[in-house]
Amino acid sequence: MDIPFLDSWRRRHGEERDDSLASAFARDPEGVAELLAECELLRARVAQAGVMLDDTPRSLELIDQLPPRWRDDPEELPWIGNDAGLYLGTVIVRTVPGARWGVWPGGQPMVRLPSGREINVVEAGLDWAMTGSPELSQMYAEAAES
Repeated sequence: MDIPFLDSWRRRHGEERDDSLASAFARDPEGVAELLAECELLRARVAQAGVMLDDTPRSLELIDQLPPRWRDDPEELPWIGNDAGLYLGTVIVRTVPGARWGVWPGGQPMVRLPSGREINVVEAGLDWAMTGSPELSQMYAEAAES
């Protein structure tokens, strides 16, 4: 949170703190991974359609088959896309050996595969939410092959 007078007080008293995603990963990678896995809006919307997300590749296939009702709501669309990308990343990290979360220089989360390939999962989720392509299950399959 940006509170100017509090930031000034912290600087005077030597309490400079880095609240970036990268520093949060450095302090508590498992905790940050759990936060990224929440995907609350996506979980709620797919549950309404009778789909339970269990962090498996099969759940990505089920999400791909849902009617894209979120496209009718321009306010919800980017949030669903963001959640879909984070959920894709969660499934990759939890099921592809050696895959792990990372942070782009701009502070956005990404997934780094054992091959060194880096996947911008949030961008992939937004593309999927807006157009349906590439499918989340397809992105997962490509990541699992690497």
